[in-house]
This record gives sequence, structure tokens and C-alpha cells, in this order.
Amino acid sequence: MIRKLLALVVILAVIGAAAFWLLTMPRGLAATDLPDHQPDLANGETMFWAGGCESCHAAKGATGEDLKKLGGGRSLVTPFGTFHVPNISSDREHGIGAWSVLDFVNAMKFGVAPGGIHLYPAFPYASYQRMKIEDLIDLKGYLGTLPAVANVVPAHDLPFPFTIRRGIGLWQALY
Repeated sequence: MIRKLLALVVILAVIGAAAFWLLTMPRGLAATDLPDHQPDLANGETMFWAGGCESCHAAKGATGEDLKKLGGGRSLVTPFGTFHVPNISSDREHGIGAWSVLDFVNAMKFGVAPGGIHLYPAFPYASYQRMKIEDLIDLKGYLGTLPAVANVVPAHDLPFPFTIRRGIGLWQALY
């Protein structure tokens, strides 16, 4: 009897782990899902200002042309921990300069970073998910024209269990 109960518990645990794994899997578009679209830099600039990219990613107190230096680094203190705003400049090592258009679209629409990891919802991708893919391609093109900033942003300072990004998939499934 105990052996059967233990076997049932193990089976349920395996089923639960498999369900968690499938429910939390990062999802995004494939390269074939992207339209054949050449970036319209003027529209990309409009998307940049309309989306308020500079409000989080430019240095605190920046004005004028410095608003286009998107080295990140600001801290967002929340009840879940401290999030450090990433560098989204065209810097290939510290920013998003090495990201493909597909990487960028998946981050903006689905909250999935290159390599298939969930981005924290402190980045408001839920607000951008209804943007047209062409507008995102335009925005990526425009961001590529802005200055590269070699700023290293520290890792987020979050307590367990918020350090487990896979769990964000459950949040995405719910909301």
C-alpha cells in the first residue's frame, strides 16, 4: 500500500514538473514569421519617442541629445526587489547592438530575450505586444542609428523565488 502511494506521488510529481516546464516555456516568433520590411527610420524615431524609451534607458537627468544615449543603469525599486534598467544602446557587447531583428521583436512582443529566457515584466513588454511588427522593425532600425554606450549594468537584485525566470511563464499564462 505504501509503495503504491509513493509511486503515485512520484508519478504526480513528474506530471506536475512536465506541466510546469511546458506552461512556462518561452514562446516567440520564428524568423519566417517576420515580414519582408525595410526599416523606416523616421517611423522608428516616432516609435522611440511615443514609446518613451528614453524615460527609462537614458541616464538620469539627461536632456537634449543625451536622451539618445541609452546606456541604462537606473534602478527600479519594487516590492519584488531592485531591477536595473538595461543598456539598449547599439553597443554590441553591453547593449542590444548584436541582437537580430527577430531577437528584438520577440523581446518587445513576448518578453523573451535572445537565448530563449523570459524578461522580467518590469520591462513593460505587455504594453508593446500589440505593436505592429513593421513598427518594431522600424524602431530596431532607429535604435541602431543611436550612439553605442559601453555601460555595464549590474544584475537585478531579487530574492528567491523571483530569481527563477522560468516562473515568469506562469505569470504570462495567467495575464
